[in-house]
Parts: sequence; structure tokens; C-alpha cells
Amino acid sequence: MPQFSLMEIIEKVDELKGYFSSSLRDAGDIDRLRELESEVLSKKGSIASLNKQLGSMDQDLRQAAGAVINDARAQMRADYEATLARLLAAARERELEAEKLDLSEIVSGSDFHAGRFHLISKTRSELEDIFIGMGFAVEEGPEAETDWHNFEALNIPPYHPARAGQDSFYLKYGEPESMLLRTHTSPVQIRVMTRQEPPIYAVMPGRVYRRDTADARHTPVFHQIEGLVVDKGITFANLAGAIETFTKAIFGPNIVSRLRPGYFPFTEPSAEFEVTCAICEGAGCRTCSNTGWIELGGCGMVDPNVFGAVGIDPEVWTGFAFGFGIDRLAQMRYAISDMRVFLDNDVRFLRQF
Repeated sequence: MPQFSLMEIIEKVDELKGYFSSSLRDAGDIDRLRELESEVLSKKGSIASLNKQLGSMDQDLRQAAGAVINDARAQMRADYEATLARLLAAARERELEAEKLDLSEIVSGSDFHAGRFHLISKTRSELEDIFIGMGFAVEEGPEAETDWHNFEALNIPPYHPARAGQDSFYLKYGEPESMLLRTHTSPVQIRVMTRQEPPIYAVMPGRVYRRDTADARHTPVFHQIEGLVVDKGITFANLAGAIETFTKAIFGPNIVSRLRPGYFPFTEPSAEFEVTCAICEGAGCRTCSNTGWIELGGCGMVDPNVFGAVGIDPEVWTGFAFGFGIDRLAQMRYAISDMRVFLDNDVRFLRQF
């Protein structure tokens, strides 16, 4: 094995760095780059061969020469990684360009029709925009919920009569009747209050499930949006004002709304939120059961027991909650007599909106 002096090691390293740098520039593809890595930087490569010369050198020179070789190896490795990243990015860009589909062309005279949002999706988006404009944040949660989030934390303990009014789809998961498809979006309120300190101003839209028999106003799978406000000094007047603001924003000035006394386990006092039936304009029809009114949902002041379940002091904080069906609202807003058409996927119906 030939012996090199420190100066010769430095010259060999500089020569190798120059060769490596020029080869990197000339490497036109990843395969050539891999070959260059094996040739220079591998355990049997050129830099490793130089490193073997250190054993025949004096200790002082060995340390100096070793530092030169290590610095060169680190620099060449960094240059190699940068070049590899550039070539990989270029290859990926070429691949994407080759796979790209032009979906903008429409054949003249074809039966092509542009798609559009489903009426429920459109209504949900409009509701979110309205509530964001009112200062609310939009929150979401899982559709498969625990019994605690869906019932117990909302002041609906086991065997509470309210559970019978929300006949549930329980899941075969965990302990019996411990998991279910959520019957309302109120569990998201619990999740928000457990992870966020007041003040809270949020709405929770989403899909919910109940064992309802499908008719003109009910389907077993439908959509709700709920609102929650928790702050200091919140009163029922703030709730009434929020509902009034929302009603005017979504229906316009000609639809009348009203609150009438109601009962919900998670609010006290509670009220039901109704609007004039848009189908018959209050005269009475089968859609509104000849009452002239359509119930959209419920509302009320958050029960102190709910605050207690999530660790919020009801002596310091007060709040209100409200919720209503997005499907029901769309039905009233667009004068749709039967809610079941939302599930038909009939394009003749969907193209109207």
C-alpha cells in the first residue's frame, strides 16, 4: 500500500472533490447518481480508500489528514443529498405532468351538465357563513359517540325518559350500549367545553341518526347544526337576540319566528324555536300538520349540571345553546313538501337549486 504525506492527502481529497462535484452536475438521472455514490461515498469507494492511508501516518498527521477526509466526506454527502432531492422532484414533476388529465374540455353538443352542491350541503355552507359572520367558530366531532358524550354529560342519565324520544342506533363495540351513532350534535358541545376554556362561541354542524320512520318531515339520517355560547353575564335575552339575528339572515324579513316553552334535559329554562310554514304561509297543510308552524329545533340556557360534567363553574359562567335541523330548514326555505326527496338523488330535483 503506498504511503502518502499530509500534503498528498489534501491534494487527493481536492482532486476527488472536484471529480465528484463535476460528476454531480453531469448526472442526468437518479441511476447515474446512485452509481456515483457507490463509487465515491460507499464503504468500498474512493473516500474510504483514502481513509485507509491514515494507519501508516504519524498520530499528529493522522488526525489532521482524518479531519480533511471527514470534512470532504460530509460536504460531498450534503451535495449528493441536495442533487438527489432535485432529481427526485424533477422526476415526480414529469410523472405528474404525464398523468395529468384535462377535465376542462366539453365536447360540443354533448349531454354534459356541470355538477353542483346538494341542497343540504349548500344550506349547511350558508349557515356556517352566517354564524361565522355573527362571531361563531365552526366545530366538528365524530359521528360514532360514547354514551357519556351523547347522553350522560348532557344531563340524560340511564333510564331517563328523554332517551326513549331519541331511539338510538347502538354499536356492537365495547360494553353493551356504550357506543352509538350520535342522535344529535350536542356531544360536540361537550367536547368543545372539555378542551377549551370559556368564553366559547361555536356552532356544530353534522349528520345525526335516529330510528325515525321516514315521512314528510322525518328521515332516520338527517343533519343538525347547534350553537353554544358560554361567557360571563349571558342571559335568555342574548339567546333570543341570536335567534332573531339568524332568522332574518336565513329567511328574510317575511318569515315570522317564535319561541314557546319547552323542555330539554340539558337546558333550563328551555324553549322550542318555530317559524311560519313556508309551504302554506301559515294557513295549514300536511307538511306542518295543519298548524301553520314548523318546529326547527330547541334552545335554552345551559343547565348547571352540564357545566358541572365538563368542569365549568356555573357560578362564574352562564351560557345558552340552540339546535335545529338543516334538512328541516332547507325544506321550509325552498318550500319542499316532502323531506324524503333529499335522499332520492334525483338529478331533476337537484338541478333546481
